[in-house]
Amino acid sequence: MYELYIGNKNYSSWSMRPWVLMRTLEIGFIEHLMPFHLNHGAGDFRRFSPTGRVPLLVDGERRIWDSLAIAEYLAERHEGVWPAEAGARAWARSAAAEMHSSFGTLRTQCSMSVGVRVKLRQIDDALQADLKRLTELWQDGFVRHGGPFLAGRAFCAVDAFFAPVATRVQTYSLPLPRESMVYVERLLAHPSVRAWIEAGCAEDFRDQPHEADITAYGTLVQDLRAPAG
Repeated sequence: MYELYIGNKNYSSWSMRPWVLMRTLEIGFIEHLMPFHLNHGAGDFRRFSPTGRVPLLVDGERRIWDSLAIAEYLAERHEGVWPAEAGARAWARSAAAEMHSSFGTLRTQCSMSVGVRVKLRQIDDALQADLKRLTELWQDGFVRHGGPFLAGRAFCAVDAFFAPVATRVQTYSLPLPRESMVYVERLLAHPSVRAWIEAGCAEDFRDQPHEADITAYGTLVQDLRAPAG
């Protein structure tokens, strides 16, 4: 059986992607949750990951790191990771790759934390540009493929790649057009996404660098997580 090494469900957007995808497609795996605050000294993530980062998928003797590489590895072995139709599949791969490599301001100013609510001090031009591109990309997917998900009727890897964005929209009350908000709500209600968020809120451990990131650009207004252990 596959083994999937992930970071805190509250913080780790990269880990969320393969976890949600595999859970949705009912691809069995053993989960190894490695809290970020243990990533030092004897607990260094390099003990299991060549990059010292998560997520990491283990398949026997093979180690596959990086969320996009994991998705492609799974696609070679399981149906449903990408759309079956060639055009939709090409678009989905392109959109997932753009999410993987772009939206730097959104990542920086709206660090993922599924269990809190934050009021941003401002939405500057750079963040607004990321939100505008996000809206354009999603709208393109809906027009091309008819919804309700980005590449058609079925949830696939491209939706898993944007699931962490949906949590950021909720955490920071990011303003998006109505159709985009409907998609955000659809992702947040998806059983696998909901299970990830619930588990993230139940975590009682904290990582201070991530905690600092959460309030670097805003003010904490609500904390829905279990008390820190």
